[in-house]
Amino acid sequence: MRVEHDRIVAKFALHLVGAMREHWGNSNRAKWLCCSVSLFGMLLGCAGQGPAPGQVKAEEVMPMKYSYPPAATSDDGDTFFGEFVPDPYRWLEDGDAEQTLRWADAQDALARGLLAKLPLRDSFIKRLSELLYVDRVFPPVRRGERRFFVRTHADREKQVYYWQGADGEEHVLLDPNTLREDGSIAVGVMVPSWDGNYVAYSLRENAADEATLYVMEVATGATLAEDVLEGAKYASPVWTPDSKSFYYTYLPTDSSIPVDERPGWADIRLHQLGTVQSDDKVIREKLGDPTRFVGVELSRDGRWLFYYVQHGWQSNDLEVLDLQSPEAGWTSFAKSDEAQFQIIAWEGKFYVLTNLGAPNWRVLVCDAGAASLDACQELIPERVDQAIDNAQLIGGHFVLSYLHQASSRVEVRKLDGSLLRELALPGLGTCMGMTGLPEDDEAYYTFESFTEAPQVYKTSIASGESELWAKVELPFSPEPYVVEQLWYPSKDGTQVSLFVVRRKDQAFDGKTPLMLYGYGGFNVSMRPSFRASLYAWLEAGGAYAVANLRGGGEYGEAWHQAGMREKKQNVFDDFIAAAEFLIEKGYTSAERLSIYGGSNGGLLVGAALVQRPELFGGVVCAVPLLDMVRYHLHGSGRTWIAEYGSVEQSEELFRAILAYSPYHHVPEKVVHPPVLFLSADHDDRVDPLHARKMAARLQSASDGSEPVLLRVERNAGHGGADMVKTTIEKLADTYAFLAFATFAEREPSTQPVPNAAQVQ
Repeated sequence: MRVEHDRIVAKFALHLVGAMREHWGNSNRAKWLCCSVSLFGMLLGCAGQGPAPGQVKAEEVMPMKYSYPPAATSDDGDTFFGEFVPDPYRWLEDGDAEQTLRWADAQDALARGLLAKLPLRDSFIKRLSELLYVDRVFPPVRRGERRFFVRTHADREKQVYYWQGADGEEHVLLDPNTLREDGSIAVGVMVPSWDGNYVAYSLRENAADEATLYVMEVATGATLAEDVLEGAKYASPVWTPDSKSFYYTYLPTDSSIPVDERPGWADIRLHQLGTVQSDDKVIREKLGDPTRFVGVELSRDGRWLFYYVQHGWQSNDLEVLDLQSPEAGWTSFAKSDEAQFQIIAWEGKFYVLTNLGAPNWRVLVCDAGAASLDACQELIPERVDQAIDNAQLIGGHFVLSYLHQASSRVEVRKLDGSLLRELALPGLGTCMGMTGLPEDDEAYYTFESFTEAPQVYKTSIASGESELWAKVELPFSPEPYVVEQLWYPSKDGTQVSLFVVRRKDQAFDGKTPLMLYGYGGFNVSMRPSFRASLYAWLEAGGAYAVANLRGGGEYGEAWHQAGMREKKQNVFDDFIAAAEFLIEKGYTSAERLSIYGGSNGGLLVGAALVQRPELFGGVVCAVPLLDMVRYHLHGSGRTWIAEYGSVEQSEELFRAILAYSPYHHVPEKVVHPPVLFLSADHDDRVDPLHARKMAARLQSASDGSEPVLLRVERNAGHGGADMVKTTIEKLADTYAFLAFATFAEREPSTQPVPNAAQVQ
């Protein structure tokens, strides 16, 4: 759940932030990065060709009794509103302590030793390699006479950044494969200047969120010596029209600042090319509030500077500065604890995308420089059955992306709001906006679905003509499979939608291994998106489902708020109800049903595990939040208080959070399905302490009949390492484990109990 504010196209967000800004603007980077995290989870769709369900007996794979590296307990805890909350594994919060490191290493050795013995793992690696080492090109963005784009190559671990001149010749801009032999340095943002002569880009050690910003001269490929900017964790450079400077968010790296207070020290600065960072001008001082984010956007003509203060994922304040008369100071355009605002400035008008009084969003318009939102009139009204997901200005027209029952619809409208046309998409799937400029007729977009790999199309805004620009060829056939969108009632009767991908000839006898994925938070929408690894799972005889839980953005802001703070239990109820529905309808059975979630989705899976352990045959919980009583004290936790609330705010929130916090609801003795925790050693977003403490507590409470494993990814941040081979290894381990849990016959075993020493 990385803390940034851009409402951007999530797929292209990993490649060119210049394109991101055209899609989302700078006012909601947090939604982008949560979306990127949810897409990370969905990309872990499933893996591996292997035997049909029931062909391998569990005792041939893993023993049925387990022992674990010992974890001492203590009498630590906290008292809130007169109630003492025990925390017996508090010592595992210190990730730098020698005893914690030794314990985590022993856990990882145990997990990897057992996972390596799974007979399906090698076939998973083989099939995943065929599906994930691919040639692909992403939509380009134009800056000056150059186009910038990204390619993945079937023979390289990391994506490569390119530029193309007016003559059409392609040049390598930056190849991350050459930066460090072990691949432990990753590229963060990559933002070209408006004239195309420079790019500002960031590098991240061990794929963590912390970053350093650099500037490259495109023609020579030389990195400018003076333009090296530290504290770029939240930086998304906003170039001025003359391409001589850019605005950015700076976060100090001073270790004396407490980690939970550090986000409140972010400020806005202006950097001039050719100068050192200490000369940068501070445009807006720090807020001193670690629960809020700050960011800037600049109008295309360079006149209007917009300052955003984001209150979590549901509201923001917006101020405007006229750079032609800066002495007049900032004007408060909109301020709200309940709604969001984003401005697109063009040709003397402010076009405002907002959900104020409209949970499904609408577009307002007023003269540029208007003193407040009160001067605006409604241009494009809210729709009851569709939520605006993205608003852009390309080719002198609005491009509006809508979500209709969690799938994309795209419209092109004139600046007076009237409809020009609806973009003809190939079917039920996802199109998250376009790349293009307000002055250019040419635009590009990507379409994908559960059964169609992402294809890039080129279109004319004026004529509406589209053509396939770049096709992805993958070694799979979608023909045997069908995608269904189903609806089911949650615990309180709320109707929730669910996508299921399965074989057309599947028998509804409860024998199909099915993996259920969910997220349910931060206004992130689960869409019909393509995951190549999913086909390895389907080919092996499994099925896949993803639920559109409350807390997400599929059905507008009201749907999001129905899964926030005191209402977070609704999300878990929706997920559990999806499992019950799939079992009731014969899609699977409890023994054959596995659940997966990452980050906020890890919280989801952890809560489902402790609330209904009998409902699942296998569980994978990745980079999770699990101790919700203390989450806000670590990593980026304070920035999520607007979404979750904290136990410090009120007794009502304390009671609500404690009631579902997974770490605090592991019983002393528990019968549970096989559980695999996935962690990363350099995760500076969700602290790995959550996975450590939960694994220790669940292992202690377990009778040893089913495994509880903790796998630690090395040189990796919250999203994992950014190399294909490490992704394949993690997928192979993960889904070999789930195949063991839900494909194998569960019979008693006489094999000896393993311990940490035996597998190191």
